[in-house]
Amino acid sequence: MSWWLAYIGLGLFAGFFAGLLGIGGGLVMVPALAMMFAAQVGFSTGEVLHLALGTSIATILFTSISSLRSHHQHGAVLWKVVIQITPGILLGTLLGTLFASRVPAKPLALFFTAFVCLVAVQMILNLKPKASRDLPGAIGVFAVGSGIGAVSALVAIGGGSLTVPFLTWCNVRVQNAIGTSAAIGFPIAVGGTLGYIYNGWGHADLPAWSMGFVYLPALVWMVPASMLIAPLGAKLAHRLPVATLKRIFACVLIALAAKMLWNFFPEPDSFT
Repeated sequence: MSWWLAYIGLGLFAGFFAGLLGIGGGLVMVPALAMMFAAQVGFSTGEVLHLALGTSIATILFTSISSLRSHHQHGAVLWKVVIQITPGILLGTLLGTLFASRVPAKPLALFFTAFVCLVAVQMILNLKPKASRDLPGAIGVFAVGSGIGAVSALVAIGGGSLTVPFLTWCNVRVQNAIGTSAAIGFPIAVGGTLGYIYNGWGHADLPAWSMGFVYLPALVWMVPASMLIAPLGAKLAHRLPVATLKRIFACVLIALAAKMLWNFFPEPDSFT
């Protein structure tokens, strides 16, 4: 199989739904990459999920730039919030990658699958928190940023599924919440990418062309594909029944995560 074609296909798929639904592509890329890496020669079973996480968040590093610029041009980014939350985001992502690199693949796969299912249920039921308070002070924003950064690094996402609900809960307009979340996705990707590179540097079981836990061949093919198709998804968001597509996409997420989990627990007695 020509794996570069698979990477391009995954980049197109993830980028399209990222633009269409306003979510990061990490939830799709991680289970798909984990299965692709596991099927290739030269990949250690114990490291495929760490490589999938690192490569996914490195991809978001590039794709988040175009999203950030677009929302900034529409005046939807609350830069004061971005500045306040970024130090916490960077600390959280670095701690998250440190923790993820030291957790064995099976428990990490369980955590990822549980998080994916939570996001999928939120999509299917279209759950949204009701605005009930204002943004906390600088210390509170820093603490929230640390938590968002840590979880985002653990599951290799841009943080939108966490940041948008938090901001809307704090009475921030939805448009501003989405735009600010897009801007916050960049420091999440920066901290996460640096963390996965550093914590994976020098591991003996990594394949050739790896930079820590970032697999460069997959990164090189996925980034252009996802950046090319994301604007098309964003345009179609105003023409297609997004609520229905969210439910379909949620089912795809659950199926991908379940298949990835099955690869780590192929036998019924693997849980014992």
